[in-house]
Amino acid sequence: MPRRYNEKMFAVDHLRATADKCKNWGRWGADDERGTLNFVGPEELVAAAALVRKGKAFSLGLNFDRGGPQRGLWGNRFNPIHVMLATGTDAVAGVQDKGGLRYADDIVSLPMQCGTQWDALGHIFYDDKMWNGYDARLVTSDGAEKNGIEKVKDRMAGRGVLLDVARHLGLDYLEDGMAITIEDLNATAAAQGVEVRRGDFVIVRTGQMGDRLRKGEWGGYAGGDAPGLAFETCTWIHEKEIAAICTDTWGCEVRPNETKDASQPWHWVVIPMIGITMGEIFYLEELAADCAADKVYEFFFCAPPLPVTRAVGSPINPMAIK
Repeated sequence: MPRRYNEKMFAVDHLRATADKCKNWGRWGADDERGTLNFVGPEELVAAAALVRKGKAFSLGLNFDRGGPQRGLWGNRFNPIHVMLATGTDAVAGVQDKGGLRYADDIVSLPMQCGTQWDALGHIFYDDKMWNGYDARLVTSDGAEKNGIEKVKDRMAGRGVLLDVARHLGLDYLEDGMAITIEDLNATAAAQGVEVRRGDFVIVRTGQMGDRLRKGEWGGYAGGDAPGLAFETCTWIHEKEIAAICTDTWGCEVRPNETKDASQPWHWVVIPMIGITMGEIFYLEELAADCAADKVYEFFFCAPPLPVTRAVGSPINPMAIK
């Protein structure tokens, strides 16, 4: 059973020792900006494509609208603002007739990480460095000169694996502050009969989003307490050589954090030191139900980011295809 966050607190020296142990800088060359996505090559893609057997697709993206999870608990993030530039009302009123075409058009304004999204490798810094040792000052008001999300626009496809921790434990959802350990991840995989392999896109279900959607109230979902991955899973991620890690929570790791010496300590290690691209706010309820029904927890996964030049994150609509 996942432990409570305060059952195993650690100091910053443990954080730094783990960062040194998991450091992948230079592994794919001094100029690399893709990190662990390098684990996905042609062979892995061909094998992943073969996982499509019944032609059933699942969207893992939350709709982008005013009803999203952002409630002002984290920085300047807000829910998408969608505004029409031209409408059917305009068309019927004859406003557009001079141009000879009746149409609708619109615009949206949103933080790149307000909903289902990828964190780019330029998103989190370890002291004054980001992934692969690049200077943090390379991310300026003009965006990320290094490690921008556009550098991986063709890399977000491969074998997806769902680890449904909540269902494995017989729970609808994990309570806030519950830390998913390495033992929990391994036990869930074993119970599901699925092996986590090099180059996988691993998706962990806590059930938190499903619980909030059923209740019709986000509460502190985006920025507050949450179940999530324990800090110790940094070493599991590093040793398994997975391509990416994703969850149905706002920040993947358990909150409150397991240390008082740093905020989001797991982020400190996995993004800038391991070089892993992280997916957050994934909608997993329908996929999880199908996996439980047919006992197949692997699938073809595809989730390309918007190739926004020098962005440090991107909204996405991930797809799992079985």
